[in-house]
Amino acid sequence: MTGTRALSRLILRRDRAIMPIWVILLAIMPVTQISAIGGLYRTDAELQAFAASMRSTPAFFALYGPLLDWRLPALGTWRAGFIPVVIALATVLTVIRHTRVEEDSGRRELLGSTVLGRHAPLTAALVVVGSANVIVGLIVTGSLAGTYPVAGALAVGLGYALVGIAFAAIGAVAAQLTESASGARVIGVSALGLAFLLRMAGDTTDASWLSWASPLAWGQKMRPFAGEEWWPAALLVAFIAVTCYVAYALAGRRDVAAGLLPSRLGPAQAAPGLAGPFALAWRLHRGLLIAWCAGFAVFGAVIGSAADAASSALSENAQIMEMLNRLGGGADPADLFIATLIGIFGIAVSGYAIQAALRLRAEESLGRAEPLLAGAVGRPGWALSHTVFAVLGPAVVLAVTGLAVGLSYGAADGDVAAHLPATLGAAMAQLPAVWTFSGLALALFGLLPRLVAAAWALLTLFLLFGQVGALLRLPQALLDLSPFSHLPMLPGGEVSAAPLVTMTAIAAALAIAGLYGFRRRDVG
Repeated sequence: MTGTRALSRLILRRDRAIMPIWVILLAIMPVTQISAIGGLYRTDAELQAFAASMRSTPAFFALYGPLLDWRLPALGTWRAGFIPVVIALATVLTVIRHTRVEEDSGRRELLGSTVLGRHAPLTAALVVVGSANVIVGLIVTGSLAGTYPVAGALAVGLGYALVGIAFAAIGAVAAQLTESASGARVIGVSALGLAFLLRMAGDTTDASWLSWASPLAWGQKMRPFAGEEWWPAALLVAFIAVTCYVAYALAGRRDVAAGLLPSRLGPAQAAPGLAGPFALAWRLHRGLLIAWCAGFAVFGAVIGSAADAASSALSENAQIMEMLNRLGGGADPADLFIATLIGIFGIAVSGYAIQAALRLRAEESLGRAEPLLAGAVGRPGWALSHTVFAVLGPAVVLAVTGLAVGLSYGAADGDVAAHLPATLGAAMAQLPAVWTFSGLALALFGLLPRLVAAAWALLTLFLLFGQVGALLRLPQALLDLSPFSHLPMLPGGEVSAAPLVTMTAIAAALAIAGLYGFRRRDVG
């Protein structure tokens, strides 16, 4: 483990901007949710009515998990139930960034030629990310314990910290399996998606046992502010210990820069269609694109098949119907259910758009862009080859999502011809907002390459606006900064072309500015 402390300091220095942002923002979510709900529902009767309305809506159980108690701290904690998913995503990507990405760049081998223990990089990444999750847990516990029961506050904080560390361990395993950072990200994010799908299926169907197969659910099984149970924490600790042991065992069985999964050798002679920067970009992006399409096809099919049941529950709940109608939806409960979840899918696809756009920066940082640009490939052609996937890739993912929702909903309702165009149009209506993040990432790449992480920070900020903006009664001018606040709520809502055209124009302007800036700056 020689060198672990020095590498930990290096990780902290490199992440000194982005890590404090997600640690602090995600840690204050439970207390803000509790305060916001307390400001809207002041009496026990109002809280009980609100809890009853939430329990009758499967869509909210799918997103946040089961609602265990009607009291204020339990309600706020439940409403922040999506935060562990965001924490898990942040930890998986951070661990992979400081392990597999370092090997891809050749820096790991360079450091390994010095006095450095074999497992020091993996240990440093787990120590730093694990410490960040512990800090999240401490902030959550401290912010709640002064006002609400200490046991419940501790259960929330402990659950957040342990779930985050569990997925840090999953990221560590993913980093050992493939020889590329993109492959490791696909494995890590797929594991998170599977965990969320199992938790969602267990909480919304009769097969409640499925949620026990998901580490995301184990923190909720501690029942914060609802008669705490501590033994699920031991389950998480055991999972972390076993997964970390597997990660170290796998790391000891492979060479530096290699993966345990064998890489597939290509043909000895490349086909003519593989020549040029666009063909190279396709090979670099196709795995990520296929993984996102497959994951969202599954999620879309689940949402579409649940639309009928959600429609029945929503139609009996006047309070929820009124709240959703205020957001701009139509009168049909199934349309409201689908529109709400497709809006969340749009935010998630924005993450893919940023990731695809920032592949340019990754190739540049890893030193693979400079040899290409030193030859016959020009800067515009190389940059445009990746920009195509930052623009068309999200469109493909959203189209697959809309088709999956429409086919499953139509099959359940017996009217595919009516539902498929509506859900496909609803999914594609998210595209202008998603393209805004593609343009933002490209602008940062071309103009301020050292600040490309700001794209992720802004996406996180706008996600939080959507989660708590209305509850906290933030100024509308602040909420309007989010491109998602200008989208129509489809299917069933009214469509205005002006905001969609405006956002598309903004995205195009940002992308053009970034590509122009890249032509004028140094590479590296």
